[in-house]
Amino acid sequence: MISIIDYGAGYLRSVQNTLSEIGANYKLIDSAEEIRTADKLVLPGVGHFGQMMRALDELQVRETLIERIRAGVPFFGICLGLQIAIIEFARNVCAMADTNSTEFQPDCPSPVISLLPSQRGVQDMGGTMRLGAYPARLRAGSRAAQAYGTTEISERHRHRWEVNNSYRDVLAEHGLRLSGQSPDGGLVEVIELPDHPWFIGCQFHPELKSRPNRPHPFFTAFLAAAVRQRYPAGAAPSPTELAATR
Repeated sequence: MISIIDYGAGYLRSVQNTLSEIGANYKLIDSAEEIRTADKLVLPGVGHFGQMMRALDELQVRETLIERIRAGVPFFGICLGLQIAIIEFARNVCAMADTNSTEFQPDCPSPVISLLPSQRGVQDMGGTMRLGAYPARLRAGSRAAQAYGTTEISERHRHRWEVNNSYRDVLAEHGLRLSGQSPDGGLVEVIELPDHPWFIGCQFHPELKSRPNRPHPFFTAFLAAAVRQRYPAGAAPSPTELAATR
């Protein structure tokens, strides 16, 4: 059963529809204890910005996420999900205890997530939003490229905070693969942990391009990883067992 973290401010319906279309069973979870015991996690993007930070704190999402990642639980972070995963990776793996996003902590001394320099000082908030379809290039041989079957993609976005390029090197040195970037290399689009059973975060919203007859490759790859986790090589599930896994 795939667990979708419901923090009361996310794009839930489109993620739910996408999972339903590929035949996956899911449940919405909204407590820290449920997050701690989940064995397949999706952290969706933001729908209502004003509710977000309070809800994330109440659910202890940031505190519990790293526990599940370290436990090898398949994880799929979408937009905000990518950003929170990077924050917790920086804190717990890169030993950057004072890091955060400037969306959560404007005066953060080491903001691993922030507005781009060109966005700062813009008063019309709509002017800082990255909206619509943008191209990206995936690293050859990465798990992301394997899922797509290509290294050239285009995906839909809705966000304003980005991965701070000043911290790319330290993230990479500690094992985080920046496997998708904008064509000019200036924006991080996809992250993954190569040694993890399945850990991918993307800055875009893949659920917005998924269709019943053409499911998004990240969702199908995530489901395949969940099946592999339950049934190791040589232990093929019966149809009934496969349905239960979904």
